[in-house]
Amino acid sequence: MKKTILALLASTTAFGALSTAHAADNTPYVGIGAVSSEHRYNIPGDTSSGDRKSNEWGGKIFGGVQINPTWAVEAGYTDFGKSDYAYTVGSATGRVESDAKSFYLAGKGSYPVNDQFSLFGKLGVAHNKNDVSGTGLASAVRGDSSRNALYAAVGAEYTVNQKVSLSLEYEHYGKNDIDVGRRKGAVTLGANYNF
Repeated sequence: MKKTILALLASTTAFGALSTAHAADNTPYVGIGAVSSEHRYNIPGDTSSGDRKSNEWGGKIFGGVQINPTWAVEAGYTDFGKSDYAYTVGSATGRVESDAKSFYLAGKGSYPVNDQFSLFGKLGVAHNKNDVSGTGLASAVRGDSSRNALYAAVGAEYTVNQKVSLSLEYEHYGKNDIDVGRRKGAVTLGANYNF
């Protein structure tokens, strides 16, 4: 009888552990984030002393499927926000404005440090758009660019509870066709909700 009870307890414990492990498999999640990225303006012939770079804030929405505790597939949309630069060269004035956004699809690998904290990396492809308009010297750099590039990210995630986690990551979206406005990288503070 004692052996039967021990066997039942062991089976129940093993089944509970197995159920918990499978509960994390194929779990969908969604999230939002605040994105900080550097914007820079290098206009040919610009000799003014204006500030050619700034840090701008944007937003991000993303979602994915946690295939198992280690691997996930994620897609997202990032709006880097609009930025502009006004300049004066001699008696001529001008202005340039950039509006950048990106879509990405990536695989995500996670490494748990403990029950609440994990490190992760992402690798995939980004589709970048950068709309640039300008006057004066910046007329030569205006246009609507669209380019695919390598997407990669590294970060850390803190699990608040079974449903909610917070993340901080550095994301590399790659270059735009028009090299004015958003730079390649961004820092994102995000919040995930697991279904």
